[in-house]
Amino acid sequence: MTQAAQASGSTPDTAAPRAIVVGGGIAGLVAARELSLTGHRVDVYEASAHFGGCVGSHEVAGLILDAGAESFAVRNTAVADLATELGLGESITSPHAGGSWLYHAPAAAGRKPVARAQAMPATAVLGIPADPRAEDVKAVIGTAGSVRAAADLAMPVTRRQATEPISLGELVQARMGQAVLDHLVTPIVAGVHSADPSTLDADTVAPGLRAAMAAHHSLARGVASLKASAPAGSAVGGLTGGMHRLVTALAAELEDAGVGLHPGSRVASVEAAAGDDDGWQVLVEGHASREQADRLVIATPGPAAVDLLASVLPDAAALRPSTGHGIALVTLVVDQPELDEAPRGTGLLVAPGTPGVTAKALTHGTAKWQWLADEAGPGTHVLRLSYGRLSDGPDAVPADEPTLRDMAIADASALLGIALTEADVVGWDVVRHDAALPFATTGHRDRVTAFRAAVAHHPGLEVVGAWLAGTGLASVVADTRSRTAITAS
Repeated sequence: MTQAAQASGSTPDTAAPRAIVVGGGIAGLVAARELSLTGHRVDVYEASAHFGGCVGSHEVAGLILDAGAESFAVRNTAVADLATELGLGESITSPHAGGSWLYHAPAAAGRKPVARAQAMPATAVLGIPADPRAEDVKAVIGTAGSVRAAADLAMPVTRRQATEPISLGELVQARMGQAVLDHLVTPIVAGVHSADPSTLDADTVAPGLRAAMAAHHSLARGVASLKASAPAGSAVGGLTGGMHRLVTALAAELEDAGVGLHPGSRVASVEAAAGDDDGWQVLVEGHASREQADRLVIATPGPAAVDLLASVLPDAAALRPSTGHGIALVTLVVDQPELDEAPRGTGLLVAPGTPGVTAKALTHGTAKWQWLADEAGPGTHVLRLSYGRLSDGPDAVPADEPTLRDMAIADASALLGIALTEADVVGWDVVRHDAALPFATTGHRDRVTAFRAAVAHHPGLEVVGAWLAGTGLASVVADTRSRTAITAS
């Protein structure tokens, strides 16, 4: 029996304080677990038919695959700790060491740019090199670009660069120049965050980077210090069988503990209890009366969270993040023995505007994860291509799925340097995530600080999720646990 079941049993104490969690993504499920462990009676209301949010599964060609997040950052132990507590510790695994490649078209004087694939520089954070003069950096940005980037080592750090709101793109361009921004940082940030780095808040997408830069008087040396303090080995981990197992284990433990899981239940409004009663009132669509709770956790995307709390936090409307465009993930399972050699590592990130390719990234799943290669068998490969950047506009991803499949086959051929045809495809699927693109525009950290300060004035209320904690499971799990793991009142 796991921790929540041990703590609460299958029949929660009706005298215990009640908590309601709005939103059943990873943040909502983790919040529910922490509240259950501390003696609360918990109900989770999720508007969609499924729990887990960006972490889910689908079946393609007989393989159960991740339909969203397929790895987690190991910069902290939050996800590994949670997985271990859920009985998945022995399933934690690391990817193959091949690493990601870049696909870009370097400018060539007097010649039309030609797209090419190159191995990613070894020591970098979001493409920002720790050593601008390293040979693998020069191979991507050229000698002139390397010389310009190295000027960062002697350049004073300005107050704006160190402390004022600034985008990651502006920071990199000022410190290391256009070549580093265009050919190293932009492809990686566009692949990871689906946006141009010039639109994204530096502190949100690269936590601790500016502090390290200021402490070491150089962006490159700041990156080097972050790399030196990071855990040894791979920067990411996964679970044998897929990250979707985390959601399955979470949901199972919550059910065992008596937590109420309510899919297809949209919360229409929330408000503070009136009169002398402490707590919160939650109206669920289809319910005749409001639900009462001592504690309320909002774990929805940012725009929905701000809208739900409009009567509680009327001034927060100015802090409402924008709703982004959607993305599409196209999974191809192909029969192509030439890919057994993993010709382009574990995948590629594509620089925006690179001719001949529409995808922003490709993950070669069977080259990245040994467990998946074992399940697929020799000659069979799992490729996942990502489509949709904030700069592409809302109509950039075709709505017609066969068209998107054909685009993915052509893109995979170009990126991997191996001709693939429809006949090679033994299975395929398209997964779409609506309104998934980023919200972390310049000044986002300050807006988050202001929003959380407003929430702190309301006892029993907490708001969690990626829009506040930062992108990625490591950020979301760590932040959610720290904000909800308190003793029952």
